[in-house]
Amino acid sequence: MNLHEYQAKELLKKYNVPVQEGIACNTPAEAEEAYRFINTQYGSKFAVVKAQIHAGGRGKGSIVGKDQRGVAVAKSAEDVLKIATNLIGGTLVTIQTGEAGKVVNKVLVAQDVYYEGPNPVKEFYLSILLDRTKGQNVIMYSTEGGMNIEDVAHDTPEKIFKEWVHPGGGLQGFQARKIAFNLGLSGEAFKNCTKFVTNLYNAYVGLDCGMLEINPLFKTSDDKIIAVDCKMNIDDNALMRHADVAALRDLSEEDPTEVEAGKFNLNFVKLDGNVGCMVNGAGLAMATMDMIKLSGGEPANFLDVGGTANAQTVEAGFRIIMKDPKVKAILINIFGGIVRCDRVAQGVIDAYQSIGNINIPIIVRLQGTNADVAKKLIDESGLKVQSAILLSEAADLVGKAVA
Repeated sequence: MNLHEYQAKELLKKYNVPVQEGIACNTPAEAEEAYRFINTQYGSKFAVVKAQIHAGGRGKGSIVGKDQRGVAVAKSAEDVLKIATNLIGGTLVTIQTGEAGKVVNKVLVAQDVYYEGPNPVKEFYLSILLDRTKGQNVIMYSTEGGMNIEDVAHDTPEKIFKEWVHPGGGLQGFQARKIAFNLGLSGEAFKNCTKFVTNLYNAYVGLDCGMLEINPLFKTSDDKIIAVDCKMNIDDNALMRHADVAALRDLSEEDPTEVEAGKFNLNFVKLDGNVGCMVNGAGLAMATMDMIKLSGGEPANFLDVGGTANAQTVEAGFRIIMKDPKVKAILINIFGGIVRCDRVAQGVIDAYQSIGNINIPIIVRLQGTNADVAKKLIDESGLKVQSAILLSEAADLVGKAVA
């Protein structure tokens, strides 16, 4: 589950991670009031207004039809009002959203951290995620923070450092100090950085994060270390332990069909193709998508009905696929191990009869437990369903359907 920047920062504060303070706002009027509060509370001369969407690249992205970036500096209440008016309700297109963009429903009005002081400011990059090849969490960091970290990784990979953390011992003190040293810090900034990294790692583990990224990790002119931006992803399987975090889920940021699929415990990801597929098991689903591609089609979705599928879940999956107007054919590819093929067949029949007026080809390949019973059910149903035994036969039928 992805979180907005303002939500992630509030969670970090519970772990004593210093962050750039800000106020989330739903309207331009709220944003203007937030600016006045921040100006008084923190003595900021400026404020930063940030669009709150689940996508990166907001600083370079722009609102459709308006000369407005997703992140902008405001020097007055009037500036804040204008920027927030352009952002809220607008569609922000970034490198991560694609051409469709995402609608901005909230903005974060944040304090200015570029205030004057005795030392120069500096932007770093730091993230924590799981390195599956080593079975350990890894802290990735760089002296080159800011919006172009992807370019740094591509052009100068030697500037990207990695520190692996053994799961048995957790982050050690010497590792936190090593990170601060490699970032070129000293004195008070060095001490603050080691505390920051330690507390951030505790937050990553304590919140069951899948990914936690701070970009930029900022050194102020008085040597404070703070998180200016934060991207946080929580492991869905751990949400049962974090009811407060689960309550932060923003369904408006997610695809409606994926949300609906989640209600039936279906693993569904919407794609842009023309062949809908329903499969049991992630591996078989990936192989089926490859087969669709090789047959001349394009997969319209990834749908894994799981090992406990029944007629109800299959019908739900069928309905979700049918909602995509781009779908020209549906391929159902089930290998009955735990799941019984006759249950899947009954789900197909129920969905077909319930939905009605289905005018696209449906190709069904059922093998494994009770496959013979499943074939008999479909054959005797009188439905216009094409059956296949071999995967190659199913591929040929898919190719003909989309030709």
